[in-house]
Amino acid sequence: MLRLRDIGKSRNGYRLLVPRLDLRPGQRLALVGPSGSGKSTLLDLLALVLSPDPGGTLELTRDGRISDIAGLWRHGRQDLLAELRSRAMGYVLQTGGLLGFLDVRRNIGLSRALLGMAEDATVQRLAERLEIADQLHKLPAALSVGQRQRVSIARALAHSPAIVLADEPTASLDPLNAERVMQLLVAQAEEQGACIVVATHDEALAQRVGLQLQRLQVQRSGAGGVLATLLEAG
Repeated sequence: MLRLRDIGKSRNGYRLLVPRLDLRPGQRLALVGPSGSGKSTLLDLLALVLSPDPGGTLELTRDGRISDIAGLWRHGRQDLLAELRSRAMGYVLQTGGLLGFLDVRRNIGLSRALLGMAEDATVQRLAERLEIADQLHKLPAALSVGQRQRVSIARALAHSPAIVLADEPTASLDPLNAERVMQLLVAQAEEQGACIVVATHDEALAQRVGLQLQRLQVQRSGAGGVLATLLEAG
């Protein structure tokens, strides 16, 4: 679905290099590396919200059609990038990113509503699977941190994206809730046949829920520069 070859991103003395990465349906990957290694930067590249440096290949295949993402960035086609992003991607933020003035039901259904998708049983089903069905009428402020993360996961999955990205989704949770939330995230993405990529510091948890580790290696220069390279999965 998403193909990267020799993609880079440079800013403020930092450079991220992705020699090769292929995301396919059903893949379950965990991006691991030290703080400052570029896990969030790589997620933003994959989410089509951050432009890569010139050169290299970044392509998205959807419904049998190949889109040259690098080319769309070069030509400033923000309209097409936004369209691809909204339909193909689901993003779980570390802080949840919920809208405080919408109840849980409408937060979950937001991605579907923005895409003009018909109302059906999707929101209710996801709420039940993620164990928040009894919270649908509440505003985010009335939820626990763990419940807010489950709502964020449900929202990211509600429009059936091909790729689900999650940036440290359990960082603010206690170990018991972290385990449960990560299990639910992986299980629901797997049920939908989506590719899931999770940035996390918790390698042990990633392995327990069946994620394949993809490491970022960091090299520092004497001048204070940083080069982070995505290694082959393993």
